[in-house]
Amino acid sequence: MIEIEAIKKEAECLREEIVAWRRHIHQYPELGFETKETEAFVSGLLREWGLEVRTGVAGHGVVALLKGGKEGRTIAIRADMDALPVKEETGLPFASEIEGCMHACAHDAHTAMALGAAKVLSKHKEEIEGNVKFIFQPAEETVGGAKPMIDDGALENPKVDEIIGLHTGCLWPSQKVGEVYVSYGPMMASADIIKVKIKGMGGHGALPHQAVDPVLIAAYAIVALQSLVSREISPTVPAVITIGTIEGGTAPNIISGDVSFSGSVRALSQEQREFLEKRIYEVLQGVVSGMRGELEYRYIYGYPPLVNDEKITADLADVAKNVVGSEHVKTIPEPVMGAEDMAYFLNYTRGTYFFLSGCNLRKGQIYPHHNSKFDIDEDVLSVGTAILSSFALRGQIKTKI
Repeated sequence: MIEIEAIKKEAECLREEIVAWRRHIHQYPELGFETKETEAFVSGLLREWGLEVRTGVAGHGVVALLKGGKEGRTIAIRADMDALPVKEETGLPFASEIEGCMHACAHDAHTAMALGAAKVLSKHKEEIEGNVKFIFQPAEETVGGAKPMIDDGALENPKVDEIIGLHTGCLWPSQKVGEVYVSYGPMMASADIIKVKIKGMGGHGALPHQAVDPVLIAAYAIVALQSLVSREISPTVPAVITIGTIEGGTAPNIISGDVSFSGSVRALSQEQREFLEKRIYEVLQGVVSGMRGELEYRYIYGYPPLVNDEKITADLADVAKNVVGSEHVKTIPEPVMGAEDMAYFLNYTRGTYFFLSGCNLRKGQIYPHHNSKFDIDEDVLSVGTAILSSFALRGQIKTKI
């Protein structure tokens, strides 16, 4: 059996290296699927540690396999690599050197922690029962790189039995740095888009009876859509319909010929998601046709709901308690209506996604994700590495709690 304290010590001994990896990635951020330099950096280290590495997955994704010395399951550890189109204003000595591009969502930290786990676990290769697969994913912040990586075989050869991933940063105002937050079941929402065009018949603003006013129809339609959440979804079940854009008209005294609007739809289950898709169309069609307009409607599926496996989440929580202490492992009180494309991986195989609090208010790390001044406390990097490594070894590890 491997002592969990030994894994923690190994992760802590790597602290300076993990910090250096994070800072390098932070200094040279890349957007979307165009993570060529990050791919080269990550794959170079993985090959150095003896892993079997496949590059070019879904563009510039990386999949690395660490074969254990014993028979067993294949566990995957996923980290996202892409940055955001944000101009950095942190003033850090390792601030982004790429104009208008910044790691403002901690993907640099996620990648560094997963690299740390790869190095720790490579030293325990003969003790691993099964395999550990490392998935370094591009394009989480845009159209979603998880699904293309799955389509490109990231979860096959060998087939992944379980997958875990994490997110760090400033997640809730009350959290303390180094705390672990888990969720049993639905954790994050789907993120779909509706695109609507209402066609009327343009005319003079002084003669509305001779026209069909799409502005008025759109106003009724948008208000009617809000009733779906307030009257057709249980008050105890979160759901969101947000209309974010509306466009129509050219002058105050002209009734436009058409109006377009778009919005975001979020749900915590596939069943609820499909219900909203159907009812949004029915409500829109009823309002628009009842007011003599014509409807063009598109419902675009985005990230699915993120639903954690309860048993694997419990295992992860037990491991985390041994790394950070029971008092620092907490259950998220309610799901988050934001979305994360880790959900695609969890649709294909069992697993869990957890939060590791990574901001220290005393160090001035008070800014949220996607903010130009976002930063994390690098002390959590070795903690994340220890949790990821210990989970992969949980069948061979001796716990203290």
